[in-house]
Amino acid sequence: MKYRNPFKDLKLDREEQEINEAIESGKLQTTPLSSGEINRLKATAKATLEKTRNINIRLSERDVLRLKTKAMEEGIPYQTLAASLLHKYASD
Repeated sequence: MKYRNPFKDLKLDREEQEINEAIESGKLQTTPLSSGEINRLKATAKATLEKTRNINIRLSERDVLRLKTKAMEEGIPYQTLAASLLHKYASD
């Protein structure tokens, strides 16, 4: 099966283009996580491993591509990121 880059035809708005250029030029770099942030991420991961229930949701292709991009940046599956975002929103 041939690999298809899902981001090949992704159109970025001006702000996204500026961010992408800053990352590619090295102006933006990652920073180490604090112990508090690590603990928060661990708690989020633990919460996502609790008993779950499947749902179906329709999202625009653009939103799914953006979600996948964010998930790749975080190094997690996009479904996990989506569940985490929904959990955070529902918990506030």
